[in-house]
Amino acid sequence: MRKLIFFMHTSLDGFVAGLKGELNWANVDEELFDFVGTMTDKADTALYGRVTYEMMQSYWPNACKQANASKHDKEHSAWYNKVPKVVLSKTMSEKGLENTKVISDQLADNINKIKKQDGKNILIFGSPTASHSLLSQGLVDEFWLFVNPVLLGQGIPLFKGVTETTQLKLIESKTFSCGVIALHYETKRD
Repeated sequence: MRKLIFFMHTSLDGFVAGLKGELNWANVDEELFDFVGTMTDKADTALYGRVTYEMMQSYWPNACKQANASKHDKEHSAWYNKVPKVVLSKTMSEKGLENTKVISDQLADNINKIKKQDGKNILIFGSPTASHSLLSQGLVDEFWLFVNPVLLGQGIPLFKGVTETTQLKLIESKTFSCGVIALHYETKRD
């Protein structure tokens, strides 16, 4: 069965974005981008909440065509353009969307159907509200948390609404020269 893997930048004090969704505090560099590229190589589906999807859709389809496109922009744009996208939203419609499925209800049933299909991993990038919904229903199989050396003090929390204990097993950790530490956890299943 395919795995749903959660990718998220977080501050040391557990926030994934500022109060207005800002991410200007997240440290990223070519080393980190190259690492994420190894993860997208193992995935063939991207999952987003509506807000993150709209942000991604406004940039990635044409990022590779920009005159100053970086290696990461070109590679991630190519990946983004070819993989199916799944969007969790109660307000969006699939009408006019290409290679995109919208899930508005029966979250567990719909996600488990996708996980049972043949293919590689499913990655959820950011999308705090969607991630909270997936976490509350126990649908996340693995976590990659990119802990940034910053304290925000307030913002959107990483694990809002988790009401049950979820046991995790540390699989690996990786330290990047930009000061970010990546923690890779697997959800322990009964």
